[in-house]
Amino acid sequence: MAPVPELPEMQALAERLEAAVGGAEFEAAVPISFSGLKTYSPAPESLAGRTLTSVGRQGKYVVLDFDGPRIVFHLSQGGRVDVESPPKSSRPKFGVVRFLFDGRPSVLVKEFGTEKKAGWWVLEEGNDGPMAGLGPEPFSDEFAELILNGSDGRRVHTLLRQQSTVAGIGRGYTDDSLHRAGVSPYASLTSLKPPERQALLHAIRSVLTEGLVAERRRTGGLPTKVGDHWVVHNRHGTPCPTCGDGLRRVSYESYEVTYCPACQTGGKILADRRMSRLVR
Repeated sequence: MAPVPELPEMQALAERLEAAVGGAEFEAAVPISFSGLKTYSPAPESLAGRTLTSVGRQGKYVVLDFDGPRIVFHLSQGGRVDVESPPKSSRPKFGVVRFLFDGRPSVLVKEFGTEKKAGWWVLEEGNDGPMAGLGPEPFSDEFAELILNGSDGRRVHTLLRQQSTVAGIGRGYTDDSLHRAGVSPYASLTSLKPPERQALLHAIRSVLTEGLVAERRRTGGLPTKVGDHWVVHNRHGTPCPTCGDGLRRVSYESYEVTYCPACQTGGKILADRRMSRLVR
């Protein structure tokens, strides 16, 4: 199962795209997988000739801003990006869409696997499209207030992965953040005492910051292999980097949670979610 690009991956990618095509004149969007385009108006060709004023990120979306209208794309799990220099015109098997710019590299969005959830949107000015329901960013005051004083009763692992609660965090950085904070994946936010909440907020922000530093070392687009700097996520069966005990996992139908019993659950082993009994 391919790792899902999260906030650090998408932020660093947006910065690299800004360097590659920012300020260029947009020529065309060439659909390769016609199911990838999620909007019908405005038409992609209506942006031809406009200047790409900036490339940014919101949540896990990359935003191409044309001084009003925008193109946004989301890579889901299997999506990746190539910066093609010189520009290409081929139609690769895993292609979703190729963006063409005058005198600059082309940008190819592609998606591996069978889920086909990567998509792109053309949005008129003032329309947030799929980003309308996103929660606050992890470094915002609103998110800090939620973690430090909120009464959300959900498990923190669930809360952090919910994009309407906080935008940009997924399974990888959630696992690593909870491990650094010493918080169980099954702990609810309301069960945490003030010092634990403060430690959790600090862990989330420091893990994301370190992830962004690592992602900024990349060049070009976004390669197939991401998450190579995660500390515990997807590393079950290996020694915990903090205490040396073996990392464990809880397997769900479509994903898994990695944790250290010694560091996070007082030595308790969390039962598989698909089994009838859960050890809390």
